[in-house]
Formats: sequence, structure tokens, C-alpha cells
Amino acid sequence: MASEFYQLSATSLQGKEIPMEEYKGKVVLVVNTASKCGFTPQYEGLEALYHKHKEDGLVVLGFPCNQFGNQEPGGKKEIEEGCLINYGVSFPVFNKVDVNGEHTHPVFKYLKSELGGILGSRIKWNFTKFLIDANGKPVKRFAPITKPEKIAPYVEELLAQKSR
Repeated sequence: MASEFYQLSATSLQGKEIPMEEYKGKVVLVVNTASKCGFTPQYEGLEALYHKHKEDGLVVLGFPCNQFGNQEPGGKKEIEEGCLINYGVSFPVFNKVDVNGEHTHPVFKYLKSELGGILGSRIKWNFTKFLIDANGKPVKRFAPITKPEKIAPYVEELLAQKSR
């Protein structure tokens, strides 16, 4: 049975509708991001993780969100500049989304239903991360304070399983 994750899609920062099925067979790390957050420097670690493992089948997907402390107030241009110019981000970044509430994006609705947090499924802050295996199954949720370097062993384990 195909993973529900692969039936979802999202709009890229460039305005293109991207089916998650495009990432079938890859290990995926989904992150709700923000340009003006104390955790924003994690872009650097996310980019390093992506750069190191993209040839092995990792993809990082950034979803800017302005639901926490108004820390992603800008539009497409400001988001692009924040990601690309300040942090050299080359992984896919999508249009700004809601991760909680009535207008929660379907990708986050699904991930939260599969991997609830310690205090319920609500996302508490920017840079919450969801790791999805190469079959589209969400396997682990990481708190905003978890640095990308700490996620590397989980990513490497999933990539090793994928190549078996």
C-alpha cells in the first residue's frame, strides 16, 4: 500500500505544485522553518546534513511558518533571501504554511497525526522536525532544540536500511 505521505503535495516557493510522491524512495526530513527565530541558524546544520547525504537519498523539505512569534513575517522574496543569501540553502523550500489550527497544511496534519508530540500533537515552535523513511513512513519527531547534527545518526540509519 502506498504511504499516505506520497498522496500529499505542497506549493514550492517558486509557485510550483510538488507531489510528495516525487520523494518516493528517499529519506525525508520535514522542518517548519522561520527566518527570524532563535533557531534560524539551524538552517546551516540542515543544509550541511542535506549536502552530506543528498547523494545517498536524503531530502530536507523546509516549510516556512509565521505562527510562532511572528518570526516569518516576509513574503516569498524575503524568505528566499533569508534562506539562500544568509544560509546558502539548496534544499527545497515551500510556500509559507500553517502547522497548527484550522488552516493546518495537509503535510503537517498527516505528520502530527502519525507522530504526536510529548504534549499532544500540536507543534510548539519553529524548527520542529519530522523524519520519514524511504517508504514514506514517518518514524521520528524532533523538538525545535534538537540540532540537525543530533539527527544525523537517525538519518544515516535510515539511509543504510534503504540501501540494503
